[in-house]
Amino acid sequence: MEIKRLFDFIYHQKDQFPLEQAFGGRQNGDWHYYSTDEVINLANQVSCGLLELGVQPGERIAVAVYQNRPEWVILDLGIQQIGAINVPVYPTISPSEYEYIFNDSEVTYCFVGKDDLYGKVSKAQENVPTLKKVFTFDKVDGRPYWEEIFRDTGLDQVKERMAGVASSDLATIIYTSGTTGHPKGVMLSHRNIVSNVMAVQEVFPIGQGEKALSFLPLCHIFERTASYNYTFNSISVTFTGTDNLGGDEGDLKAIQPHFFTTVPRLLEKVYEKIVNKGLELSGVKRKLFFWALGLTENYEYDYEPGGFTGLKWSVADKLIFSKWREALGGQIKGILSGAAPLPTRIAQVFSAAGIPIREGYGLTETSPGLAIGRYEPGGALLGAVGPALSNVELMIDEDKLGIYGPQEGEILARGENIMMGYYKKEDATAQVMKDIDGQTWFCTGDIGKLVPGPDGTLFLKITDRKKELLKTSGGKYVAPAPIENKLKEHFLIEQIMVVGEGRKFVSALIVPGVEALQDWCKSHEIPWTSLADVLKHPEVIAKYEEIIAEENPQFSHIEQIKKFQLLPVTWDPIKDDGSEGELTPTLKLKRRVIRRKYDAQIQAMYNDQAVADA
Repeated sequence: MEIKRLFDFIYHQKDQFPLEQAFGGRQNGDWHYYSTDEVINLANQVSCGLLELGVQPGERIAVAVYQNRPEWVILDLGIQQIGAINVPVYPTISPSEYEYIFNDSEVTYCFVGKDDLYGKVSKAQENVPTLKKVFTFDKVDGRPYWEEIFRDTGLDQVKERMAGVASSDLATIIYTSGTTGHPKGVMLSHRNIVSNVMAVQEVFPIGQGEKALSFLPLCHIFERTASYNYTFNSISVTFTGTDNLGGDEGDLKAIQPHFFTTVPRLLEKVYEKIVNKGLELSGVKRKLFFWALGLTENYEYDYEPGGFTGLKWSVADKLIFSKWREALGGQIKGILSGAAPLPTRIAQVFSAAGIPIREGYGLTETSPGLAIGRYEPGGALLGAVGPALSNVELMIDEDKLGIYGPQEGEILARGENIMMGYYKKEDATAQVMKDIDGQTWFCTGDIGKLVPGPDGTLFLKITDRKKELLKTSGGKYVAPAPIENKLKEHFLIEQIMVVGEGRKFVSALIVPGVEALQDWCKSHEIPWTSLADVLKHPEVIAKYEEIIAEENPQFSHIEQIKKFQLLPVTWDPIKDDGSEGELTPTLKLKRRVIRRKYDAQIQAMYNDQAVADA
């Protein structure tokens, strides 16, 4: 069958390779899966129920969950089949943000997961005239339960609605996480996302009957498009949360997936745990561990050591690397990282250990994929993302070529995956579209360049966000992201933000890796009283000075960090008291928020004495 609409994927799975375990997750501590037929049957019941509620084509329905679950997929299908619009929202945003999104999109119903989501959405509902009712996926006394809408009658009307849904119709409105101001609603059609799913087939490393683990939020287009890919390829999907992944009892070992998508920060944490375990070893075991880790420092994709070097790699693999693969379930054929820049060292060390990690690049506005590193020989290059997808065109904006660096400029894109526009924001849409010789290009806002790959194919290399570039008082542009990503490779640094807009030199705010710092203090016999006290200890300050000094020579003089402040805090998407956090839901820095919150610390790095010392 020809795939034109998002709900066609599940019917394709039924025709080609139906699964007994299509989608599943834990229910009351036990694993529970839905077969392909069960997913379709339940989605039809949802569609019938929504029709009985009077839901019309084009009507907006919201969904918010803390952890991915099969019910999300079933509801998504039920909404799509009758021509309604799914408006997924992050669970970590505040009631006021829910209020803004619901009013902007004029949602009529909302379905939520457990914990405080019903309370937050209900609070927002008081100021959202269009929101009629909030349903929960979990049965709780006094709250409308989603199965209450299930109906077995009306399937003929559902089929009529399905036949009337065109590939060009709006399928979803996804509100960008927003590093500044209110989020914008990105309108994606069925064709936008379907085109991206079909293009990814050429780079997908697994197939029918294999297993994927899903833990990135389905409200983010990266994981959502991945889920449609799994459906199309008849891959069994197990949903879980990031807190349940590792350890002997973790879901990676329990499920033994062949593939999963992730964000760099999660991989960085895994790497930090690996290094910390190595530091806990002693004697020969410790020497072997760091000897094996040292082998990876010169690794490049497709490297095949021979002779005596090959023998060393074989020993390292048997004694060290095989344990890493086992910790990830032992069957990984590929990991795809997205949503933020992937540090080269992370891609290098895991891939060297037989855990192939590749990077994907795109935006919510591009459904999302624009370029992806391939898993086959010659398809990936350390430090670059990968070639453009086959149905995507990329170019570097020639009008600004060289402003940011040699051959660097803003990345522009064309293809069927480019959004329909921002909901109710024609001016904002026009600002990101550029006409070049009669063709319309989407302006990504990212800075990059095209570099030759192993076989001569052009690979996209991202250098920074256009909006995040800072300009020193000397008029020099500095790209913060490469500096931040390099320093975050050190396990003593959890987060870092480079500052220096309009200043004489570049400085940094640093959030320490607490667990790693505790271990370091213990090994250096530094008493741990509190994080705030420890960060004032001369030896601790000296250690961070050493880290900065080691990395600075990799950057130009103007990019080198001259001053830094250690912060005894954590940066989160939302604080425990419900206030705005320092990170977006996809763990990007909210630079505006951070600059405001830590203005005093920033000013301290630029007082008269600090400037004189620098």
